[in-house]
Amino acid sequence: MAPAAAPEPLFRKDEKALCFHHELLYDAKVLDVKPLDEDDKKSGFQYKVHYKGWKNTWDDWVPEDRLRKVTQENRDLANSLRQDMLAAQRAARAASTASKKKTQGSARGSEERQTSVAAAGPRGQKRLRDHDLEKEETFQARRAVRIPMPDRLKSLLVDDWENVTKNLQLVSLPSKRPAGIILDEYFAAQKAQRRLSAVETDILEEVIAGLKEYFNRALGRLLLYRFEREQLFEIHSEMEKPTSDLAGKTYADIYGGEHLLRLFVTMPELIAQTNMDAQSVGRLREELTSMLSWLSKEPQASTFFSSVYTSPSQEYIDRAKAST
Repeated sequence: MAPAAAPEPLFRKDEKALCFHHELLYDAKVLDVKPLDEDDKKSGFQYKVHYKGWKNTWDDWVPEDRLRKVTQENRDLANSLRQDMLAAQRAARAASTASKKKTQGSARGSEERQTSVAAAGPRGQKRLRDHDLEKEETFQARRAVRIPMPDRLKSLLVDDWENVTKNLQLVSLPSKRPAGIILDEYFAAQKAQRRLSAVETDILEEVIAGLKEYFNRALGRLLLYRFEREQLFEIHSEMEKPTSDLAGKTYADIYGGEHLLRLFVTMPELIAQTNMDAQSVGRLREELTSMLSWLSKEPQASTFFSSVYTSPSQEYIDRAKAST
C-alpha cells in the first residue's frame, strides 16, 4: 500500500489572505510557509505574513487558523469586526463621560451598541474614516492594557458570530453552564492549584464578583447581536414573573460561555475607562489572561462551549428583523 500523501498547505507563498491580529482581521500577504514541526510533516503548517500598510517589523509567523481566504463573506466579517471595535470604543467613552457626571467612582455604564458585528453598514452610509479607528499599536498603547485571546477561543467567537448572524440561530437558554458557574469553577480551581493566601483569595473573589457585575450590566448593551435582542426581551419577561423558573436570577445565571467570551473582548476598553491605578490594572490583566488560558484548555473548552444553537420560529425572525 502506498504511503499517505503529505498534507498540502491551505495557503501558498505570495498568496493574499486575511489574518487575525488580536480581535481584528487585516489584509495580509503570505511570505513563507513551513511545517509546524520540521520532523513531522503531518503536524500542519505555519505561515509568515506581512500585514498590508504595516511596517515589516510587524511580520509574524502565525498558525493556519489565524488566516482566512479572501472572499466576500470574510471581507464582510473583517468590516463588521472593525465596526464592532469602533462601537466598543464609543460605548466605553460614553460610559466614562456619563459616570464622571454622576460619581467619582469607576465607569460602569455603557450606551447600547450602535452597530452589530453581524453586518457592514448600508449602502450610502458615510465610509469609516481612517482616523476613526486608530492604528492598533497606538490604540493599544493608549489604553495600556491588552488581554490576549487564545486562538482556540478566537475560533469559537467566529463560529458563534456565524451561527447567530449568518445562520440566524440562537443559543438555547438558560445555559446548562452559565457564566456565573464558569467563573465560580475558575475560582475553585485556582484556590486549589495556586494555594492562595487569605489576602490573595479575597482579591480573586473580588475579581470574580466584579466580572459577574460587569456581565450583568453589559449583556444587554454590549454583548448581544441584534438578532438576539428579542430573545433578551423574552428572557427578561420571564425573569419578571414571580412564578417563573428564572425569577430572582441574573443574566450571569442564564447566559453561558459564548457571551462570557464576548465580555472578555470588551474588557480592555472597559478597564481603560476605570480609575484603577496601574498596579490594579496589571493585576486584573494577569487574572483575565490566566482565566482565558484556563478556558482554552480541556476539559473546560469542551464543557463550557458546547451550547446548542437552535433555529427560532419564523415569527421570531420577523420580529427581530423588524426591530433592526
